[in-house]
Formats: sequence, structure tokens, C-alpha cells
Amino acid sequence: MNQPLAYFLTFTCYGAWLHGQTAGSVDRQHNAPGTPLVPADETRRSREQQRMDQPPYHLDTPRRRIVRQAIQEVCVHRPWELLALHIRASHVHVIVRAEAAPERVLNDFKSYASRALNAAGIDPAECKRWTRHGSTIYLWTEASVEEKVHYVLHEQGAPMEVYVAPSADKTAP
Repeated sequence: MNQPLAYFLTFTCYGAWLHGQTAGSVDRQHNAPGTPLVPADETRRSREQQRMDQPPYHLDTPRRRIVRQAIQEVCVHRPWELLALHIRASHVHVIVRAEAAPERVLNDFKSYASRALNAAGIDPAECKRWTRHGSTIYLWTEASVEEKVHYVLHEQGAPMEVYVAPSADKTAP
């Protein structure tokens, strides 16, 4: 089995998830599944914040709706199967079946979302919206797909902008 059943992709908004913050983060030395997160370090967090050249980017209700529509559009265009999506104020979680490298899928999601936000005229075109790269987790079994769909839909706090494919949420009551 060379191709995973799906990918669990996460990307964050610019400035929303700085290394060293109390909530933890992932960097090049702390990025393997099951390894500890970057420990809290106020000096590192402060240095990263000082290097920022614009304020942190946040997704409010109109922006989240535009991003959802853009991700759905790219999935139809490619064609990729969007299983679940939850757009939060500071990050985006996506579960998708795609016969493409996860880095390409992630890049396309960010690109389509940025173009849609530009077209809406909400932000200046040069606005930094996303952090570099993101998390790309391969899902090899139906059980792992179901587990991540449940996580995305039910373990992120109050729903913000959510999409779930028909019958993808097998854990709903």
C-alpha cells in the first residue's frame, strides 16, 4: 500500500503559533509524531514576535467562510475528496483523500484560499496569511481516518466554520 487513504493537514495563520509559546509548537527538531512539542520559552517567543513584519493574522467569520469555499472549490477542481474541514480563528484542519503529495495539497489549499480572500477585497493582496508549510499526517487505515475526522469535528472547541462529507462522521450521535 503506497498511497495513504487520506491526509490530515493543518496549517496556521501568520503569527498565530509562535515557537516558545506556552501552548507548545512544532519546529524542525520537534516534528515527529509522538515526540514532545517545543517547550515554553518566553525569550524565543518574544524574539519570534519581534521578527514579525505585520500583525498576526486571524480568520474571522467572513474569512473562515471564504476559506471553506476555496478549499471545497480546489477539491472539486483537482478532484480530491474532502472528508472534513474545521477552520478556526488561528488555523485550519483538513482531512482529504488525494492522489497527490500532501505538500502540494496543502500549498493548493493555501493558494486558493489566499486568491479568494484577495478577490473578496478583505485584506491587502500583500498580506501574510499563512505560516510556512504545515502539518501533513498520512492516514493509512479507515480507523485512523475516522479518528481524525472525529478530532477535527468534535475536539476543537465550539464549531466555527465546519464541513463534513456525507457519512464521513461515523462518530456523531
